[in-house]
Amino acid sequence: MNFQAMKAIYLTEMARTRRTVMQSVISPVISTVLYFVVFGAAIGSRITEVDGVSYGAFIVPGLIMMSLMIQSLSNASFGIYFPQFTGTIFEILSAPVSFFEVTLAYVGAAATKAILVGLIILTTASFFVPLQIQHPVWMMAFFVLTSVAFALIGFIIGIWADNFEKLQFVPLLVVTPLAFLGGSFYSIAMLPEFWQKVTLFNPVLYLISGFRWSFYGQSDVSLWLSLLVTMLFLCGALSVIYWIFKTGYRLKP
Repeated sequence: MNFQAMKAIYLTEMARTRRTVMQSVISPVISTVLYFVVFGAAIGSRITEVDGVSYGAFIVPGLIMMSLMIQSLSNASFGIYFPQFTGTIFEILSAPVSFFEVTLAYVGAAATKAILVGLIILTTASFFVPLQIQHPVWMMAFFVLTSVAFALIGFIIGIWADNFEKLQFVPLLVVTPLAFLGGSFYSIAMLPEFWQKVTLFNPVLYLISGFRWSFYGQSDVSLWLSLLVTMLFLCGALSVIYWIFKTGYRLKP
């Protein structure tokens, strides 16, 4: 493997984060904290507990997971879109670097940035509510797997998009609504039976549920089912990326 090339791409992407720290780190943290304060104060005063967990603490895993998904997807899509937009992608493609190494470098940088933001949000939330992490290993597993899976999806979007509007379409109009409707702020047991069944078709529910289980040992769906859906996300995205590089979709002039 060409570790030198991978390191160069990875460090370039991380350097871009330092140049745009307000947009890449501070803005998503502030936005998530505002969600936490507003929802925790407004709804928490009416719903004191959910399954024995204070409402303020209950929504923390959902907020972290929502931020993790959006940041991973956005970082990866912008990271690969700009080389494609400026034409420098052809320099990367002509270099002695395999598609796996290119993908690993871009996705690794995007996932690293998302995990950093998620950990900052987790630390910030601990000052507001008493958090309990019963399964820290599983928490980090969902942290990493979700970040990598959505960074891979973002990588695909960055190659597919031919303008900035398409880059924003999936994070704003697909992932955010699915996260809101996937149990970020409530347990699906609080819904009528019909809507409980409908919510089970929302794939984001399984990611949030598994992540919340790592905190409090309780979830809306089975832990293993959550892990399976996360792995399906990851494997499906890898398959699409392999096809993109094999066929040269939107990479070859």
